[in-house]
Amino acid sequence: MRVLVAGSTGAIGRRLVPLLEAVGHEVTGLARTRGADGGRLVTADALDRGAVTRAVAEAAPDAVVNLLTAIPAAPDPRRLARDFAATNRLRTEGTRNLYAAAEKAGAGRILAEGLAYAYQPGDGLAGEDAPLWTDRTPKQFAPVLAALVELERLTAGAGGLVLRFGHLYGPGTAFAKDGAFANRIRAGKIPVVGAGNSTLSFTHSDDAATALLAALDKDLAGVLNVVDDTPVTMAEFLPAFARTLGAPAPKRVPAALARLAVGGWGVAYMNGLRGADNTRARLRLDWRPRYPSWTAGLPADGGPARAA
Repeated sequence: MRVLVAGSTGAIGRRLVPLLEAVGHEVTGLARTRGADGGRLVTADALDRGAVTRAVAEAAPDAVVNLLTAIPAAPDPRRLARDFAATNRLRTEGTRNLYAAAEKAGAGRILAEGLAYAYQPGDGLAGEDAPLWTDRTPKQFAPVLAALVELERLTAGAGGLVLRFGHLYGPGTAFAKDGAFANRIRAGKIPVVGAGNSTLSFTHSDDAATALLAALDKDLAGVLNVVDDTPVTMAEFLPAFARTLGAPAPKRVPAALARLAVGGWGVAYMNGLRGADNTRARLRLDWRPRYPSWTAGLPADGGPARAA
């Protein structure tokens, strides 16, 4: 199968492209600029409709994988809307351009990257039928969510499947041992806010890649949660992660005080996130995470031998 990976130089794309090639697919990457990874690559700005149309026509794909993002290495929670503005445009305008070009080129399969931690806060793990966070959405997160909703709408219109990934970790991510989140933990800049009630469902970038591979030849549309098997609260995760890094234990800060520093979204990220259930993805994709818990994935990325 000829597969076009839009966003092939990102954290997931770099794991996905060699995996697709290893099982015999003919892969073309689409990126704004040519990086150092080599391989077959067409360059185009996804916001330039004409350039995207030409690039996709050149690749002539049977399937398109939409991993378009432009997320800064260390987004500021108080200015999340600003820091995600480019990604929001890619998930809306860029996605419209990509899917129009894919339809014109005759691509019959569309896969896209979504988020599994955008669910309305509630009890228990969220399945795919649970509502997204549209009620009392934190102000800075509202445009991010709106872009995700539009991405899913456009993908559904193209007959495609959105894989909602959890908190992404692995090489090149914020949770990598040299990533922005890890560096802030070492510097003692990420405390446990309030009770640390957020539930985190993680996804290793390798597991994201294997799920995309599994979905390529499945006649599935809609959305699926692709997360690990071991959700963890923020209050449990932060001290354990600090230990893996040899960092001091995070301090505890009242939510009211933290709001002054990180804003409403920062507090919501620490206390309001809901974990996700992966049962449907396991059944429909016949997929299992290689790393059922972040405690298994971190050592595989070159972290400490014992993660918690």
